[in-house]
Order: sequence, then C-alpha cells, then structure tokens
Amino acid sequence: MKHASIGPIALHFPEKVESIDTLRDEFPRWNLDLIQEKTGIYQRHIAAEDEFASDLGVAAAEKLFENYDIDRSSIDFLLFCTQTPDCPLPTTSCLMQQRLGLSTNCGALDFNLGCSGFVYGLSLADGLIKSEAASRVLFITAETYTKYIDPDDRSLRTIFGDGAAATLIESSEEPGVQHFKFGTDGSGADMLLLTKSGRRQPMPPRNRHRWDSDLYMDGPSLISFTVEAIPGLVDEILEKAGITRDDVDFYLMHQATFKMLSELAQRINVSQEQVPIRLSHVGNTVSSTLPILIQQMRESGDLQTGMQNLLIGFGVGLSWAGCYWKETFAG
Repeated sequence: MKHASIGPIALHFPEKVESIDTLRDEFPRWNLDLIQEKTGIYQRHIAAEDEFASDLGVAAAEKLFENYDIDRSSIDFLLFCTQTPDCPLPTTSCLMQQRLGLSTNCGALDFNLGCSGFVYGLSLADGLIKSEAASRVLFITAETYTKYIDPDDRSLRTIFGDGAAATLIESSEEPGVQHFKFGTDGSGADMLLLTKSGRRQPMPPRNRHRWDSDLYMDGPSLISFTVEAIPGLVDEILEKAGITRDDVDFYLMHQATFKMLSELAQRINVSQEQVPIRLSHVGNTVSSTLPILIQQMRESGDLQTGMQNLLIGFGVGLSWAGCYWKETFAG
C-alpha cells in the first residue's frame, strides 16, 4: 500500500512587517514587554490591502516549484486550507489552479479549518494517495486573519500574523504520516469566531467583546481547553502508534503562543526542548504554523531523516487533531 509522506515545503510572507517596537511607538501605554513575554512574539507579517490568501498561497507554491524543480503537471490534487478565502464562491483552490497553471485534470478542494487544519489536510492527502486517486498532492495553507482585526485590539493584533505554506505530499512505500486522531467540540465555537460573516446573523460571543475587531477570541478559555484536551490526544496517538514518550524526538505543536506551548510541555510531561517554539518572527499564522515550524527546523538542521515526531493542531472550532510523523525528506 502507498503512503503519504511530507516532501519539500516553501513559505511566503507579506512584505509588510509589524514589530513590538512599531507598536511601542503607536501605543506607548501598552505594556508590550509583558505581552511579548507571554506570547513569545516579536514581529508579524501583515497582508497589504489588496493582498489575499490566494496571493500568498500562489507565491508559496511558485517558490516550491522553482526551488525544488517540481513539474507542475505532476500535481494530481490541490488542497487548500484557509479560513480567510478570497470569496465565498467559487472555491479559492479553483482560482489557484488556474493561476498556477495546473492541469485541468487536477482535483481542487478548499476546506475551512484553522489551527488543526494542517493535520486534517495531511489526513485528506493520505486518503487520496491510499485510494490511488492521487500520487502527488499540493497542499497549501494560507491565512490573512489580520484583515479582521481592529488596529486598537491589543489582544489580537499582537498575536496573529499572515503567511502561507506550500507542502508537497508524495506517495511513498514507507509510511510518513499515520495514526491520525481527531476531536471536535462545537460547544466552544464562540471562543474564537468571526462575528460578522456569511449569511447567518452574527453570533454574539458569550464574553464581553472589548474591541471593534470582527474577530473575537476568548484566550483564557482556549488555553484551558487546550491543556485539558491535548495530553489525552497525545496518549491516544502514542498508543495507536505503539510507541512511548521516550521514542518521540519532537512534539510539533500549533504555534499559538509561548505561554500555551510552555504549559502544554508541562502537562504532557516532556522537556521544553521537545516542544519547539519558533513563532517569534511570524506570530500565530493559524493553519500555516505547523508547516512553517517544520521548514524552520529543517533549515536549522534540528529535524533529521528518521526522526519520530507527533504533529498536533488545536484551536478554533473547537477542533483538534494529531498524528505520528516520521521524517523521510532528505532535502
């Protein structure tokens, strides 16, 4: 049976950069040193007014094709994960298929998931490969959350950044990603939501909406949910994979904030070094945090072929997902 493996990854970020120092000049009364200490984020990239998710995703994919000499006609399927599509319809993946010059025989699918989206996308790609519907999947994640954030919103503006990742998922004889586990709890939907969108009337959040952002987040409740749900998810994946914590090299987690990831490392009883935190210069990029993290660790040499890892995503939905991943890409 064929299996899905994570091949090369290319990243793209908007040109505009906003840092703690930039905000310090604009909001001298904000305690930005404390905010940076808790979030671990120094700077983020901000999409231009005329720059959208498809633009970021297409740029990342073009880098992937060029940097790794990939024949675009070899792509059988395009998966696009975003919560900030260019428009409600048509699907943004159809727009990207045309812009990237992919074959008209190529499948294209959008799916709307945030912080768990990369793991979900890996499972979809794995299914396409196992069913022999595709052998090469172009998996793009891209978000422009900053378009929904009011400039005065201290709680969100200092966390979320825009960016995209293009990941080639290839058919392999050796298992790469496997042992998927998922979780969903819609009762927590209003912990992180877009209050003005779609055809349904705006859903009011339970807690006081302090700023004028269309995006609302109840950070403390999200932290509580995460530190309760994720340790059990880790145990389930380890049991399914037939391994122990001692066998795992890295627990690659959705890069939410420094505080959340530090608490998770304690809760799952592993060293902080095994839960890498690499969000200081990109921020929380939602569905793109995991491929960005993987690429950063490949470039730094921390990820080596043969390493055994867990990939864990969690957040908006509420939705969480994880899987076992063995690094097979040699560069």
